[in-house]
Amino acid sequence: MIDPVLGSRLQFALTTIVHIIFPVMSMGLAPFLVYFTWKDIRTGEPIYEQLRRFWTRIFAVSFVVGTVTGIVLEFEFGTNFAAFSTTAGELFGGPLALEGMMAFMLEATFLGVFVFGRERVGNALYMVSAVAVGLGTWLSAVWILIANSWMQTPRGYELTTANGHTIVELVDPVAAYANPRFPWMFVHMQNAAVESVALFMAGVGAYFVFRHHVWEYPVENVAFWEATLKFGLVALLVTAPLQVLHGDLYARHIVETQPQKFAAMEAVWETDSYVPEYIVAFPTSLDQLLDPRAKEIFGIGIPGGASWLASGGDPQATIKGLEEFDGKQPPVAIVFWSFRMMVGLGFWFVLLAVWGGYRWWSGELLEDDLLHKALMLSTPLGIIAVELGWIVTEVGRQPWVIQDVLRTTDGVSPGLTAGEATATLVGFAVVYLGLLALYTYVVVRIVRAGPPDGDDLATRDTPERPASEVSVDD
Repeated sequence: MIDPVLGSRLQFALTTIVHIIFPVMSMGLAPFLVYFTWKDIRTGEPIYEQLRRFWTRIFAVSFVVGTVTGIVLEFEFGTNFAAFSTTAGELFGGPLALEGMMAFMLEATFLGVFVFGRERVGNALYMVSAVAVGLGTWLSAVWILIANSWMQTPRGYELTTANGHTIVELVDPVAAYANPRFPWMFVHMQNAAVESVALFMAGVGAYFVFRHHVWEYPVENVAFWEATLKFGLVALLVTAPLQVLHGDLYARHIVETQPQKFAAMEAVWETDSYVPEYIVAFPTSLDQLLDPRAKEIFGIGIPGGASWLASGGDPQATIKGLEEFDGKQPPVAIVFWSFRMMVGLGFWFVLLAVWGGYRWWSGELLEDDLLHKALMLSTPLGIIAVELGWIVTEVGRQPWVIQDVLRTTDGVSPGLTAGEATATLVGFAVVYLGLLALYTYVVVRIVRAGPPDGDDLATRDTPERPASEVSVDD
């Protein structure tokens, strides 16, 4: 049997790791779909209708599975983290309720029009539905990240006692909801979502382009896959460098607000200066894997880089070590290696973007088989980088569930038994991994089926309207 605290943490980690895949896909696809819809309406070119309809299918599947897996997370606050809910319910419940009533309802209402209504509504209303669906998707992120960012940098509250329990009382909603961490998390997360979808699109497009132009296999709708590859590369050229630059600034904010987390990210145990920043690091022994220490790691790094990152430009700056903080430390190995992998992937994405952009500029994008293979292998890496980022965010905050307010061990439901925690962990693992496998199967089927073409475009998406209803604006 698993300890209830460990079991609850593992269960929430598992459900979150699986769930986050689907919001990343829907949030990342949203701006693409708005653009494809606008171009489809304005130009009437078949390629934009194909792009809109094909990627809408994947968006809709992601939305449905994301809804199913996401609702369960909110119930887990009551079943596994009742003490946390009791303490922070007044503040934490508001953003979650607003996410459901404002963002989810907006998205769900207009999703039906967007998915099924092209032949039933006019161009203006259909464009509104595309924007509303995209806006609802991103508004969901706003409220969820407000709640999570408050846990990282709590503001606008007072601790009071009610019915014998210490609770968080909301005294300044503006300070709480506009806490210092929120803008950093929102920009980083949304850009990561678009970047992940850009990699997915480029990887899928590269697969069919590779088969057609390199292997010379017959591929239907090859122009569609070429366009998919190019749209993915354009988005990657924008998002990949932005993610690295923003991450650099984000790290300095973490130094200021959560220095213990930053020390774990860099494996700095003793307060030190001129700490290296390892771009690539390798453990040379089991001890280094399980207990990494900054200046003992073998790897490729920048001397003084971590100090420069923490201070904003001084490679001799001092970083406060983990030993300076009282109480338990975060699981340093998990945080350190997750951060290393995330940073390494970030630079790889920049390289991919520049590589692809150059080959496109030189007119060899469609024939570069090595680039195609790199993009294909990188198809899921954006989502993996997001997962690693959230591991750093959540594990790095330990032992706190609310930074400096409530410890994770004190937030678990007091009546939860080891047997209950073990049973639900196993059950959730089976269900969530099954849903992930089903989602993967459906997406693969959609990709293999390809975009609509020929008569399907003309008969299904071109409404027959009286001439009096047609204007040049259509």
